[in-house]
Amino acid sequence: MKTHRLDRRAFLRGAGVLMALPWMESVNVWGDSPSANKPASQAPVRLAVLFSGNGFHSKEWWAKGEGKGMELGRVLQPLAPFREKMLFVRGLYHEEARKGNIHSSQTGNMLSGAPIAAGGEIRSGTSFDQLLAQSYGRSTKVPSLVLGCERANPSVHKNYSMLYSSHISWSSPTTPTPLEIYPALAFDRLFKSEVAAGDKSVLDAVLADAQDLRRDISGADKRKLDEYLDSVRDVEKRIENAGKRGELQGWRPTLEKPNIQRPADGIPQNIEEHMRLMCDILVLGFQTDATRICTLKLNNDHSALRFPNLPSVEQAGNGIDYMIHHLLSHSNGEDWLKVNQFFMEQVAYIATKLDGIREGERTLLDNTMLMHCSSMMAGAAHNNDELPVVVLGGGGGRIKGGRVLEYKEQPERQLCRLFMSLMDKMDAHPNGFGDAKRMLEEV
Repeated sequence: MKTHRLDRRAFLRGAGVLMALPWMESVNVWGDSPSANKPASQAPVRLAVLFSGNGFHSKEWWAKGEGKGMELGRVLQPLAPFREKMLFVRGLYHEEARKGNIHSSQTGNMLSGAPIAAGGEIRSGTSFDQLLAQSYGRSTKVPSLVLGCERANPSVHKNYSMLYSSHISWSSPTTPTPLEIYPALAFDRLFKSEVAAGDKSVLDAVLADAQDLRRDISGADKRKLDEYLDSVRDVEKRIENAGKRGELQGWRPTLEKPNIQRPADGIPQNIEEHMRLMCDILVLGFQTDATRICTLKLNNDHSALRFPNLPSVEQAGNGIDYMIHHLLSHSNGEDWLKVNQFFMEQVAYIATKLDGIREGERTLLDNTMLMHCSSMMAGAAHNNDELPVVVLGGGGGRIKGGRVLEYKEQPERQLCRLFMSLMDKMDAHPNGFGDAKRMLEEV
């Protein structure tokens, strides 16, 4: 079979556009040199961290059993198809996050476990995704992709900056990583080069190079290339259509201009479409190896999002937009459960897409660690003595799924132990991180 000779990294190029290729059996995409005896190199391990604020329905976040027989609480039902590729982790927490007992102090160290400064000072800790970005992420175009679906809140709540509750990724102890909430700009970061490509389609810019590549790859890789280009085109079109409708890509103020009355609380416009676009961009980033590390903050802690797309059980005939997410979290009603499941549906959506992409003998989900977390168990109680955490994916064959890991009664319950384990799967081998000194042996 003829080998397409490319540089260490394989790209499609066009005017102002640089698109990394997905894994292919006949192309040297990931860096090793293919030979007559082996295909192109194995795909790398990826890390995705999703976060939703304000916790979950207190009685419906649970799992028991293992493998196909694992039973799940109603919050986790959207993840049922992936129970064999899932770790349900119970009982871990951040000791430092318990000292303020308010949203910001509980979220600001979500991925670091570091002490949180109050009184006008902003100081947390470098999050583990950014430590990985500084090493593991250097081999990709985008060391880490930091996405969000709700704008950062710069105000102060009970002596703590709300920037803590608006960011989970921190580049340094005093610097939250810039959060991209616009799908179009996130898309451009993955695919457009420093030279501005204007409004021209990314795919139109690289079609000639793609056609040249097709002549030198296997039939299976031609199908993979076509599927990938179709995925990129679909995301491009959806972003373009959202822009034509005049939407602010997932959020806009209730009032377009001030008037004499106080505006109502902000209502997200088509939040479901916004979240799905961000999920698709995450998948494309991993599929092309444009990035191997991504955080997606579905909403803030102390969130003001509403969900008119979800039919209310408690307010018949209406959507769940009669109350902001933060206030809704103080109930344990059916509407709160539906919102919880909506967030889990985003995780399931990403897992489904990743699991449908082959990378040699594994799927992209098998090569990914997809973690979802929140900074408290239940919004009504603000209880964070054990945090809700679930991990999907195989970590490149290094994680065995279909298990419930219980740490509630163990002496060393630092969530940072899990972070150390995930870092280890990506060939970073920390001696300690945050308040943890050793990894979770079971992961």
